[in-house]
Amino acid sequence: MAEVRERLLPPRRISSATSITHNDAHSTAAVRRPLFQGMDVPWLKKRGQGLRSWIRVDAATGGSQVIEVDKFSMMRRCDLPARDLRLLDPLFLYPSTILGREKAIVVNLEQIRCIITADEVLLLNSLDSYVLQYVNELQRRLAAHSGDGFHGWSTSPDYLPFEFRALEVALEAACTFLDTQAGELETEAYPLLDELTSKISTLNLERVRRLKSRLVALTRRVQKVRDEIEQLMDDDGDMAEMYLTEKKSRLEASFFGDQSLLGYSSTGAGLSVSAPVSPVSSPTNSRKLEKAVSLSRSRHDSMKSSESEKENIEGLEMLLEAYFVVIDNTLNKLTSLKEYIDDTEDFINIQLDNVRNQLIQFELLLTTGTFVVAIFGVVAGVFGMNFAIPLFDNPIAFQWVLVVTGICGIIIFCGFLWYFKHRRLIPL
Repeated sequence: MAEVRERLLPPRRISSATSITHNDAHSTAAVRRPLFQGMDVPWLKKRGQGLRSWIRVDAATGGSQVIEVDKFSMMRRCDLPARDLRLLDPLFLYPSTILGREKAIVVNLEQIRCIITADEVLLLNSLDSYVLQYVNELQRRLAAHSGDGFHGWSTSPDYLPFEFRALEVALEAACTFLDTQAGELETEAYPLLDELTSKISTLNLERVRRLKSRLVALTRRVQKVRDEIEQLMDDDGDMAEMYLTEKKSRLEASFFGDQSLLGYSSTGAGLSVSAPVSPVSSPTNSRKLEKAVSLSRSRHDSMKSSESEKENIEGLEMLLEAYFVVIDNTLNKLTSLKEYIDDTEDFINIQLDNVRNQLIQFELLLTTGTFVVAIFGVVAGVFGMNFAIPLFDNPIAFQWVLVVTGICGIIIFCGFLWYFKHRRLIPL
């Protein structure tokens, strides 16, 4: 029976604990690891490294193109920290900012958010008309500057390097945008305020309240741009830091100077070996000559750089001062509009106070008249009692009661009026 039962039963499965060896257990554990753990898969997109579309304007040619660069590549390309790139993110609302860095200028002015270097301008790709106007205007000025350079006018006193021309176009676009909004607000405000002074209504008051909220927000934005320009004008170090072309030319000059100096020293060393002079005096003279050349070059470069830095600061300061006057004019326009709204509100409040006082005076007179009329009700109540008096038998008693009650009411009312006049409650 046991043999028949074993033939009929299905075969036993071998247990995993007995069939898997120690090495196979390690391989099974390796297989059970999460997928792609520790692997660099090129098509797997890492978090925070999404590509973003930028509009690039070249400084040499003035041509524009759309490129897609991720965040970390842009940080390495412009040598910027992550917090500076965060200022350009359209998902966040940051106030207007102009930051000068080692190799770039970060500009966040209203609709214009860009990175300016000595060789290019990088703007966040957008369909906004102000961004497209910025690109077109910058290309136009670069084309005009290339024509000036061809005719030999690039050495004029009004010459500005590429980064300052790009910054000027950004300041012009921001100031124009804010001034346009201020003009539209003025066009809407003055007719509305005139209508409010002629007719006070809930609808007009609500419209003025919304207008004032927009005015306060726009004034805050204009004030921030003005403060940013003023802060740059007051700090010579920040203005000197923004001169990227000068720093780039210094870096290239120092690089080529070091290369030529190395070539000279190697040539001098070769001559010292082959020349029939003392082996001790030759290296000493070459080193002295090398030190003298490097010292004179460093002094000349430092004097030249200090003079050029002073001139560049003055040029940038004049540029910032021009747009400071423009934005200050816009701020004065908004301030005048706010003062006009405040004066209108004061006038409306005075009118409302007068109406409120008139209503209070009318209510006071009405209450006094009601009190006087109530005297007749008291007399009627007294004579309406159910008891007999001899006065009822006199036929003219009713007329005398009316006359006496009326005279008493008039006297009481005049007494109240005299009291109100004495206390200056009612202008009589």
